[in-house]
Amino acid sequence: MAPPLTHPPGMNFVGDPLHEQRPIDADASEYYGGTEYHSRSRTYSTSGGHAPKRPVFEDDWHLRPRRMSHDEKSRSAPRRFLIDVEETIRLVLEQEDTDGDFQISITDAGPKILSLGTATSNGFKTFDIRGTYMLSNLLQELALARDHNRKRIVLDEARLTENPVDRLSRMIKNSFWHSLTRRIDGDGLEIICADPKNRTGRIQPRIYVPHREPAMVEYYRKIASEKPHLNLDVQVLPPNNPDDPHFVKSLNSKPGILALAMNEVDDGRGGRTLKGIPFIVPGARFNELYNWDSYFISLGLLVDGQVQMAKGIVEHFIFEIKHYNKILNGSRSYYLARSQPPFLTDMALQIYNQLDRSDLDANRQWLKRAIQAAIKEYHTIWVAEPRIDPKTGLSRYRPEGVGIPPETEATHFTHIIEPYAAKHGLSINEFSERYNTQTIREPELDEYFLHDRAVRESGHDTTYRLEKRCANLGTIDLQSLLYKYEVDIATAIREVFDDELELDEDFDLAPFPPSVEAYANPHRERSFARPQTSAEWFARADFRRDMIDRYCWNESKSLYFDYDTVQEKQSLYESATAFWPLWAGCASEEQGWKLVSESLKKFEVLGGLVSGTEESRGKISLDRPNRQWDYPYAWPPHQIMTWVGLERYGYLEDAQRLAYRFLYMMTTAFVDFNGVVPEKFDAVRLSHLVDAEYGNQGIDFKMVPREGFGWMNAAYQVGLSFLTNHMRRAVAACTSPEVFFGRTMMGEHTAAPPSSVANDPLGLAMESLILGPGFSGPGSATPPPSYSLP
Repeated sequence: MAPPLTHPPGMNFVGDPLHEQRPIDADASEYYGGTEYHSRSRTYSTSGGHAPKRPVFEDDWHLRPRRMSHDEKSRSAPRRFLIDVEETIRLVLEQEDTDGDFQISITDAGPKILSLGTATSNGFKTFDIRGTYMLSNLLQELALARDHNRKRIVLDEARLTENPVDRLSRMIKNSFWHSLTRRIDGDGLEIICADPKNRTGRIQPRIYVPHREPAMVEYYRKIASEKPHLNLDVQVLPPNNPDDPHFVKSLNSKPGILALAMNEVDDGRGGRTLKGIPFIVPGARFNELYNWDSYFISLGLLVDGQVQMAKGIVEHFIFEIKHYNKILNGSRSYYLARSQPPFLTDMALQIYNQLDRSDLDANRQWLKRAIQAAIKEYHTIWVAEPRIDPKTGLSRYRPEGVGIPPETEATHFTHIIEPYAAKHGLSINEFSERYNTQTIREPELDEYFLHDRAVRESGHDTTYRLEKRCANLGTIDLQSLLYKYEVDIATAIREVFDDELELDEDFDLAPFPPSVEAYANPHRERSFARPQTSAEWFARADFRRDMIDRYCWNESKSLYFDYDTVQEKQSLYESATAFWPLWAGCASEEQGWKLVSESLKKFEVLGGLVSGTEESRGKISLDRPNRQWDYPYAWPPHQIMTWVGLERYGYLEDAQRLAYRFLYMMTTAFVDFNGVVPEKFDAVRLSHLVDAEYGNQGIDFKMVPREGFGWMNAAYQVGLSFLTNHMRRAVAACTSPEVFFGRTMMGEHTAAPPSSVANDPLGLAMESLILGPGFSGPGSATPPPSYSLP
């Protein structure tokens, strides 16, 4: 009889009750960071883990018999594998990662098969892991186990075969948001100060603090003293006009992060200290708080129950309006003079509706601060000169600035600057330096950069739709957003603040109704003069809706267009932002019907909505390269805004179809390319392998995706809320929209893909690698109606 088997005390084994209770879909910190489990074995010294086995007949692995659905399944319990972490990582990469990018994708030429030893047999019996998805999941799980210092693991097969929709949604909720979280304080400065866009060659961490926050100044100077290894440079902004364009330009040689909102907390030693409020960054090269990215990110956070994180982002926006006069493009010094598309009111109201109801008065005070800040930004930025066009009453993206935007890639403007440098007999660098210091004056170049800064403020940087004219355009997207501001403010004042709201800050109120004469008058009513009422804001919304209809709606084309306030005519570039009036609610029922029945098909392709039509974009060539906000690219903001707008007007099936397309594209990329979640897609080729402008973001990771990309993460979580259970299962099975909706419907809504490999992800990927993405109503003369304040 064999002697009894003994083990060291405190050991935990596969099959123990605690192990059975471990959730298969647990976050990595719980799955790998908790109790370590071992296989029961008489030869205990060998039970710690086993390296995988190569196929027995390696030279003819393709002859290995396939597992069939009718193969015998004798196991009664879930299968688990006993794995040596480092050795298995080595073998997976050596055998499967044939392109050396530390990812397992469908473009790798490995055998796509690996044998792992089962835990119940102590590794004696093996089971084949097959296919890109399982192998890439294995690599990801091994990387996560390594993160938690595990040398050997017992891995559930279910984590390798996990439903891809469930897996991606889980990773976004439990991992990606956490990895994208930043905080500006002593603990978070080292991470947040890193700026991949800094081209000055000077990488000293630097923070700019508002003059009216002396406690913050003292706090950061103390941090600089206590943590000399940070080499932190603390700078105080001037008390007035920190967004003056000449001052902002003077900071370009010493860029830094901008201080954001903080809470006063107990320091644990009986005193008080400051602590940064956490927020989410987009990711990759965008390592700071952004304006419109944060709106879409907040929608994803709310879906995932992270209300306090979203609320904290609003706190930062209130802080920015108070100290920097606007919600900034991003929280870096070179963004001080620039904003981005305004979403604050909708963001605040959505969060307010999800706040804990246990303290209604505190919730009401919080919303009051957000609405007050939005009113200030509205009057001092969006309906103030130079952004307002007094003649039409339309607002424009028109930020002030001096010189060349410093945050762009080094060669971004070379083709623009080169002729001017040649004209002066200078190198590009020499000319750029003299132009920035205004030693050389070039009015035409000034005009170019006026529009370029406007394009960046629009968030759509860059697109041929806006190039060399953006600052003159009353864009349909901005009018829609400001209409929503006006309606939201009116509704909040009426429903939450008893139809009367006092303002706490002193600033000029913009004239209403707008006119050339009213804006020429230097006298302005002050914000303290009277309380705000809902009637005034509803009147502003009615006026803007009429101006949108007058200048931006084109009845013959059944589409909204941008209006050029200088040329006094519509700019007939067909943009997906034409559907934003549905989101804002400023389109009539008839306009909504025409948009859906006659215009939607122009933008709908296999992977969702493209940013603009191919016809509007025009021909692409070496001299006229593709722009990332043009056809054939698809971005989360356009998808989400259109989904919500369609649902609002009763076109739920159309919203679901578009959401299905986009989530199908995301899920197939996730399955086929090692869990990738990129910044944008080529929605025609269903590819994230794009090289327009700075390329794609969120794709450069090793073994396991850590962050995804902010608003793409949000689009997935929001998009899932539109799908039925049947649609969700079909997306998880990577069922093409052509199959799911039927080719007839596909033909009704979009043109056929330009390739015979439309349903072949590998073909699409290889085609993208080889060819690259580059091959692929005017305003009435009648006077406006009369408007006046009640």
